[in-house]
Amino acid sequence: MAKYRKKPVVIEAFRFMIDEHMPDWFNHKRNSNEIVTYDNGSCDIRTLEGTVRADFGDYVIKGIQGECYPCKPEIFDATYEKVAE
Repeated sequence: MAKYRKKPVVIEAFRFMIDEHMPDWFNHKRNSNEIVTYDNGSCDIRTLEGTVRADFGDYVIKGIQGECYPCKPEIFDATYEKVAE
């Protein structure tokens, strides 16, 4: 069996309903109905695998091909580290 390491890739992300600013790429996807937000602090994100839900405080990630998907904070923290700009 071969082992593989994930390539280091820089992504954009924010915490849904926690960060003060929702990025332009998120709002663009809201305007095109790829992302639907709800008053209860959740949103539905259309992905290649189907529609997935992001809850209050989940990270929303913009992938390398412009795709968006949610990630629970504990998984995000174990997988990603902040990059100095």
